[in-house]
Amino acid sequence: MTEQELKQRFKEFSKRIIHLVDNLPSINSGYAIGKQIVRSGTSPGANYRAACIGKSEKDFLNKLKMVEEELDETAYWLELIMEVELLPVQRVQPLHTECKELYRIIVSSIISTREYLTKKKML
Repeated sequence: MTEQELKQRFKEFSKRIIHLVDNLPSINSGYAIGKQIVRSGTSPGANYRAACIGKSEKDFLNKLKMVEEELDETAYWLELIMEVELLPVQRVQPLHTECKELYRIIVSSIISTREYLTKKKML
């Protein structure tokens, strides 16, 4: 997957998060979780874009770690939404699956970048 394709995938993920939040019930828990997940679910795309224009390889790695953390938090909120049945599981599960796939991609990138930086130090 190219950098541009991943940027687009993150943007689509963010849009899906926004639509999900707009469909949460208008109750206290819906508002509270909505505020949390709209922040954590839209920031990975912005942070990934920032990583792509990082000032250094270490800056790139640090920004990828931010993406990882936000995706993990988003997965948590999606799981909670399903477990307390704020929305039907079949409505949330595909988004949760995409979140986990994006998480795996980013973790793989983090591992590759760390390995590259380690080898670079040895040369």
